[in-house]
Amino acid sequence: MTGLLPGYATRSATEAYARSFGAQCGAGHYSDFLNLHLKLSSLGVGTFPGAATDEVDEAYAEIVRTAVLAGINVFDTAAHYRYGRSAGALGEGLRRAFADGVAREQVFVVAKGGFLAFPAGRPDNVEAWFDANIIAQGLGTRADLAGSHLIAPEYVLAQLDALRDALGIETIDAFLLDQPEVHIAAIGKEAANRKILAVFEALEVARAAGKLRGYGISTFDGLRVETDAPLFQSITSLLGLAEKAAQSASGSSGGAHGFRMVQFPFNQAMAEAFTRFSQATGEGNVASSIQAAHQLRVYAMASHTLGKGLLATQCADAVAGALADLANDAQRAMQFNRSTPGIGTSLVGISDPAHLDDLLAVARRAPLARAEYLKLYERA
Repeated sequence: MTGLLPGYATRSATEAYARSFGAQCGAGHYSDFLNLHLKLSSLGVGTFPGAATDEVDEAYAEIVRTAVLAGINVFDTAAHYRYGRSAGALGEGLRRAFADGVAREQVFVVAKGGFLAFPAGRPDNVEAWFDANIIAQGLGTRADLAGSHLIAPEYVLAQLDALRDALGIETIDAFLLDQPEVHIAAIGKEAANRKILAVFEALEVARAAGKLRGYGISTFDGLRVETDAPLFQSITSLLGLAEKAAQSASGSSGGAHGFRMVQFPFNQAMAEAFTRFSQATGEGNVASSIQAAHQLRVYAMASHTLGKGLLATQCADAVAGALADLANDAQRAMQFNRSTPGIGTSLVGISDPAHLDDLLAVARRAPLARAEYLKLYERA
C-alpha cells in the first residue's frame, strides 16, 4: 500500500480552515472535537445512498469537492457502502479538494467497518463467497458472523486497510466499528463484548502504527433503547473495554486509549439519544446518551438526519413553526439536528448534487440558541 497521503486533522489546520473556507458559514457552525480542539463542521456529508454506478461515483466526487470548498470538513463512509464504491468516490472528491488548495490536515474523515462489503456486488452464493474470501483468507469464521456482520479483528483490520487505500489517505481520523450490537441477539452481550474487546485491541495496535487517530462505534439501536433492553450499549462500559484494550496493546496499565466517538441515529422522529436518560456516568449520575458522551469526553455524531429521506418532505409541527423561514423541510431537519446541545456533527447522506444546496444553505446560518431549541420539546 504505497502513495497514501500522510497527515490527519489537526487543531491549527482546522482552525485555519474555519477562518478561510469556513468564513462563509454562520456563527457556531464549527464544534470542538474534545480536548484536541479540532474545528469540525456541524453538518457532515455521508456517502450511504445511491446506486453502485460510475455516475453516482462522479456525483459523489463533485459533492465532496464542492462541500469542502464551502466550509464542510467532516465526511463519513463505510467499507460496505455501495459495495465499497463510496470510499473510493469520497477519496476522489478529497483529492480534487486538495488540488484546489485544501490541506489534508483540514479535513476529518470517518470510516466504518464490520459489515461484509461484497466488492464485486452481492454474490449469488454468499456461503461459497464467505468460504473463499473470509475463511480461506484467515479473516474470520462463521462463529464470528451474525447475518452479514462480521466481528473478527483480522477482518476489521483488512477493512481498515482497504478503506485507507480507497480513500488515498495514510491515517483515518476516526474508525468506527459499525453496529456491533447485531451480535448480541446471536451470542449474548457478554460474548459480544469479548469480540468487541478483541477488535478494540487490534485498533489500538493500528492506532500506534498511525493507521487511525481514534476509534469508536456506530450504532443503530444501542444508544437509543432503554437500559434494560437487550441491545443497550453503555458508553461507560465501552470506555472500560477501550481501557483494557489499550493496556493489552501497550503492555502498560497507564496507556491512554483511543476511543473517541459514538455515532447514532438522531432526528425529530428518533430523538431518544437526547430525551431518554439511560446512561450511567458515575457517582450516581444518569444522563441521556448525548449528555453522557459530553460528560465522558466522547464526540457525539448523529446519523439519519433526514430519516432516510422521510423528513425531507415532512417535519414536526413545532419544528415547522419555529423554522418557518427556512426554504423546506429538509433544511429544517438539518437545522434541528445541528442545533441539538451536545451533538458535534450531524451527517446528511447526499448523492444528488442538488441536495447539497440545502445543506450549504443551513451551514450559512447560526444554529438555534439552546433556549430556542428546548422550546421545540415544550411545544411538542
